[in-house]
Amino acid sequence: QVQLVESGGNLVQPGGSLRLSCAASGFTFSLYTMAWYRQAPGKQRELVAEITSSGSTNYASTVKGRFTISRDNARKTGYLQMNTLRPEDTAVYYCNVQWRNKDYWGQGTQVTVSS
Repeated sequence: QVQLVESGGNLVQPGGSLRLSCAASGFTFSLYTMAWYRQAPGKQRELVAEITSSGSTNYASTVKGRFTISRDNARKTGYLQMNTLRPEDTAVYYCNVQWRNKDYWGQGTQVTVSS
């Protein structure tokens, strides 16, 4: 059973930092691309960043240079380091994996950027 569990969301002031984690189980984590998405109230879910099995990364233009995606295959965990946070980064952040042509999602973790 594929399972993704996010953690690390919190309330943070503008300019602050957070690190999100995504713990994976039920499949061979190291073989698959992992992605982070986010969904703000009233908006569609959007891709934030993704990292392939070989470590290649891709970022949304809105977070490039501020966010860093990484993975630890031995721990079956993915990370999203978020720096210089802005109020517009406020959203529920979701971890995603496509396994056997099906999308799997975690339950999400809330990130709120506010003074």
